[in-house]
Amino acid sequence: MSATPHRRTSPLAILIAAWLLVALATTLLGSAPRSVRAADPADPATPTLTPSPTGPTLLDATVTFHGRGYGHGVGMSQHGARGRALAGQTAEEILAHYYQGATLGEIALDTPIRVRVLRSFRASSTRPLVLFGRGGDWTIDGIAKVFPKDAKVTVTPTISGGISTWRLRVKAADGTLLHSATTRSFRMRPATSASILQVWSRPSRYDEYRGTIRARLSSTTAVLNVINETLLETYLRGVVPAEMPSSWPAEALEAQAVAARSYAARRLRPGVSYYDVSDDWRSQVYRGREGEKASTDRAIEATAGTVLRSGTAIANTLFHSAGGGATENNENVYVSSTGRKVAGPVPYLRGSLDRAEDGSPYDSGSPYATWQTRPYTVAQLSSWFGSDPRTDVGTLAALDLRDRGVSGRLVSVTLIGSAGSRKVSGNVFRAVFNARRPSGDPMMRSTLVDIAPVP
Repeated sequence: MSATPHRRTSPLAILIAAWLLVALATTLLGSAPRSVRAADPADPATPTLTPSPTGPTLLDATVTFHGRGYGHGVGMSQHGARGRALAGQTAEEILAHYYQGATLGEIALDTPIRVRVLRSFRASSTRPLVLFGRGGDWTIDGIAKVFPKDAKVTVTPTISGGISTWRLRVKAADGTLLHSATTRSFRMRPATSASILQVWSRPSRYDEYRGTIRARLSSTTAVLNVINETLLETYLRGVVPAEMPSSWPAEALEAQAVAARSYAARRLRPGVSYYDVSDDWRSQVYRGREGEKASTDRAIEATAGTVLRSGTAIANTLFHSAGGGATENNENVYVSSTGRKVAGPVPYLRGSLDRAEDGSPYDSGSPYATWQTRPYTVAQLSSWFGSDPRTDVGTLAALDLRDRGVSGRLVSVTLIGSAGSRKVSGNVFRAVFNARRPSGDPMMRSTLVDIAPVP
């Protein structure tokens, strides 16, 4: 909603007026590889919102937040990639738009990757780690036996004197005990091309994997981690359809395959950690064998080994669901909790308009191309933001929403209320709102948000 005029003079009004004068004064005083080819000019985006020169906006009795897009807004917009593919752009052209100046490069097809698929699992005698070998025979390193398909592994801890001892048992499908021994960390390996390893203890129906399974067992606690060791190209088969619907156009899927491959390859760290990437939002969503789809397999094969590079380094190919008609500079998104810029500009992560010649956003097919929250009273908002010390300003009276990046996304928000003012990043503002709103109410999907509809 737009600002409302002062209806009466009050201490709070005087406080806000003084704040506005300070803000106005501050404003007046200081202000070799082949390159991928873009299908349209990669000019920086102009803000989709024009900051008000009059300063912070006084709030009406009720407030509705309006926004565009879903996610952080840096790098490739997945719904934008879909729209561009439907408009006839190739994967190379799509990548060129979202990662300006990056070049196409290659990585070996046999590059290994280690994916953490079970994190900090606390095992016990009544809740052991459970693994299966499916589809064919399999082995365990250091054990001179070949185990049959559907044989079951259970691993249970015993802690005595601060030391954990782990008991590994292997039983056939009919319950026959095939092996029992104490163990430390161990690896299961498929013995045939048909063999698949299953991490039964995962709290997900996606629990079957190609490659090896390593159980990393603590020597002092009952906590363990499980890692799927496989090839990068195989890993992508479980990633691409989890990150982008497999029914989308082939060129969009190929762009996603290159972005996902580059993102993962940049995070390989052999000899530094026991894993390279997680299987969830901390890295990329990975669903193993059960997530594989024929169309995304074709996209991975069509782009086999292809990565994006910046100079000699593999590019950090960030992506998000929907840009809302524009993407954002990386340094305007990855800021401190107060909105202070802490990251340097990355040349291939520049924000730009993501609209066709007629002005329509390429991500218009997204269910969150535009969105809005429910209307809330100032009392409700004051209570929610007041519950977090970063945003507690007493009774909320105004919001300064002028600090925006090239796409119009909020870099910072200043909340002004009866107890003073606080400045937080756009992401903190969004996170506090989302955490405190009624669980069934619409979220703030991005920081491309205002208290009036966003163009």
